[in-house]
Amino acid sequence: MVSDTATAGPTERESPSTPGALQRLARVRLTGRGTALLCAGLALAACGVLLELPDITGLGSAAVLAVAFAWAVMGLQRLDAGRGALVVTRALTPHPVVRDQSTAVRLVVGARARTGAAYERLARLRLSEQAAHELAGPHGIRARVTAHPDRIAVGYTLTPARRGRWALGPLLTTRTDVFGLVRTTQPLGDATHVAVRPRTVDLPTRTRVRGDVDRAATGARLAASDDSVLREYVAGDDPRRVHWAGSARQGRLMVRADESAGVRPVTVLLDRSLLAPPPDTRTGGWPSQRTLHRQEDGERAVELAASIAVSFLEAGHPVRLVPTGRTVVAPGFVTGSLTGRGAVLDAAVDIQGHRAASEADDAITATVRALRVSRTQAEITVGVLAPVPDGARHDLARMAAEGTCWAVVVPPRSDGDDGGRTAADLRQAGWRVAVCAAGTEPDRAWASLMERAA
Repeated sequence: MVSDTATAGPTERESPSTPGALQRLARVRLTGRGTALLCAGLALAACGVLLELPDITGLGSAAVLAVAFAWAVMGLQRLDAGRGALVVTRALTPHPVVRDQSTAVRLVVGARARTGAAYERLARLRLSEQAAHELAGPHGIRARVTAHPDRIAVGYTLTPARRGRWALGPLLTTRTDVFGLVRTTQPLGDATHVAVRPRTVDLPTRTRVRGDVDRAATGARLAASDDSVLREYVAGDDPRRVHWAGSARQGRLMVRADESAGVRPVTVLLDRSLLAPPPDTRTGGWPSQRTLHRQEDGERAVELAASIAVSFLEAGHPVRLVPTGRTVVAPGFVTGSLTGRGAVLDAAVDIQGHRAASEADDAITATVRALRVSRTQAEITVGVLAPVPDGARHDLARMAAEGTCWAVVVPPRSDGDDGGRTAADLRQAGWRVAVCAAGTEPDRAWASLMERAA
């Protein structure tokens, strides 16, 4: 018998050692039939002793021994060992998963060898899949079950609600003995850790980074040469580069872009103080509404940083995504719209907020100093920042003297700092800065920055 639902939550790993055997014995429970037989056996054995009737005593003892034997067999027996061993395979398509997008999961419980013992176990097995709440959501999992003599196939869909790396499994199995006297629950197989990537949107970065970015920011590009190609106009392009004949043919504004213009490396700096601190698993319970708002605002910041990095990659630029931290080793640049995109998004999966607010000041100072050591004059730096404290703002502002720097400043909802001081100091140093409210969609935040840079 197989269940068509799943529960959420972790369980302990099964151990083959003596403590593991004791844990399995502790999980065994009497069924109604087993309870009735045990009580009847004890009563008969007691009556036989009192009345000195050996046959009645033996009958009652046999009933008690039957229950005890079933208890011991079910408790000591492992589903993944012996002639009837079962194996679990779990596949997700697609994987890694993107936040708020669905992935199909196929779970198969099958016999390791085609034996009667394995088929007997499968016939009496109930399954319950476990999943982290971030994967299963508040309503759990509704599964489609197909039973075969040699395997049980389960299919269901997950729509992760949060970015991160979350546990799926191990599978929980419930089975009874042949006579229905006892029932036991055991985990089967290993947990699968599902990587949930941030959502990304396509941003118009290609226009802004072809050729001389510094001149593009001021709107003073050189006249196009003969080795130019046409591309669609994006807000902020120099009107002098509009190709009117091409625009008439295409039915939309087209501008000239130099094919010979090289691409420049791009560093996307993400301030981790924008993210909520990692949850404390010791306290448990549901997060407060304020925490939920901060988590969602932090996810938008990660999505903005990831979208910027991926969009620059699509435009052909080497890119690195650098979150702030007290100890920072600036990662190398990645290239390629396929392999590079995967590397950037995988790096964004595990980004979490600081555990303590005191870490934020030291983290951004250490990160900026590490970037200044490794950056080049041609490098473009795009920051997604919270209001920067006075101590770190000076180091951050000085980066504009060493290359092109843009920033989106996102003041947290609960912070009294509206980001105005940070934006003013960075602009005075040569940064192009836009201030956006917490929770702003990535495309709107980027459009605001493009307007500032135009």
